[in-house]
Amino acid sequence: MKQVISTEKIPIKMWLEDIEDGALIQAKNMANLPFAYKHVALMPDSHSGYGMPIGGVLATKAVIIPNAVGVDIGCGMCAIKTSLNNISADVLKNIMTGIRDLIPLGFDHHKKQQDIALMPSIESIVSNGIVERQFESARKQIGTLGGGNHFIEIQKGSDGNIWIMIHSGSRNIGLKVAEHYNQKAKMLNERWFSDVEKSANLAFLPIETQEAKDYFIEMQYCIDFALANRKLMMQNIVSVFVEFFKGDFKELEFVNIAHNYARWENHYNSNVIVHRKGATSARNGELGIIPGSQGTKSYIVRGKGNPESFESCSHGAGRKMGRGMAQRTLNLETEKGKLDEKGIIHAIRNKSDLDEAPGAYKDIDTVMANQLDLVEIVVELNPLAVIKG
Repeated sequence: MKQVISTEKIPIKMWLEDIEDGALIQAKNMANLPFAYKHVALMPDSHSGYGMPIGGVLATKAVIIPNAVGVDIGCGMCAIKTSLNNISADVLKNIMTGIRDLIPLGFDHHKKQQDIALMPSIESIVSNGIVERQFESARKQIGTLGGGNHFIEIQKGSDGNIWIMIHSGSRNIGLKVAEHYNQKAKMLNERWFSDVEKSANLAFLPIETQEAKDYFIEMQYCIDFALANRKLMMQNIVSVFVEFFKGDFKELEFVNIAHNYARWENHYNSNVIVHRKGATSARNGELGIIPGSQGTKSYIVRGKGNPESFESCSHGAGRKMGRGMAQRTLNLETEKGKLDEKGIIHAIRNKSDLDEAPGAYKDIDTVMANQLDLVEIVVELNPLAVIKG
């Protein structure tokens, strides 16, 4: 931990030295919530979000906040360790072409609905809820990457193995669930004359309300859908590798971690709802994934179970500038050069791609150094090729 701010109702514990003003204001709003528990934790990749900083961890007493989970519910990372030790540049380029043929990117989705068996079960969903209404559309979206900072990356590990990593979430179904319950919370908070400032964008649902119970159910479905989405993409990516390597290709290990969700946990001998928005669970011994920016190292990590972070760690490098600023201020040739000199097959072609350039993100080495008390590094992963959403 780097610093503690003690000026608010509860402390703000920070695993970074510099934080933008907007993110700090959001953290102070969280620290002054009447139901916030113990302290607010900010991970080393923290930056401004909507209502709550990305890279923030908030525990609450019997209250759930849709905006403290965010619009991409269940977004997270998965990675597999393969039996391969090397891959030539020519083969890698062909593999990336094959992946693009199978996995829709950005706003694209499958033309046909995918097998219903690939979808999480709807036996316990909310009757006439958002999930039920979005289910058929979601069958075309499962196994698709999405846009923004979502990616597929082929990497070489410090263990000598080739790894495949995916960052993606719950697509439109998660967005619709998030928007619906945030609007519900805002409406109810006005009806209850809540003293939580509307401008903080932290409308809440007491857990005894039907709305909160329904949100928990639909949020969990989105978490399950996001994992099923990543698994289907990984299955399709593996099929491309098998075409080229046949029996030489084997899956040795699968790691998955989500970073936008809320769940009941026990901390400091109390049962509380822990919201992680752009933060991942790092319980003692738990394997996790911390990706860098495009062109920098990523890490397989093992949690240390630090109670002061609510057993959490960062979910990545974290942005240091907004998308618009990156496109306006970063130099295209400079950013491409950073990747080209490392021999990385990358996704930066035009100025519009600069929002995902290395220069738009914090230094991953600094981020990792700032959380040595939260995780230990198991494997370092160097990028070989990347596909961006």
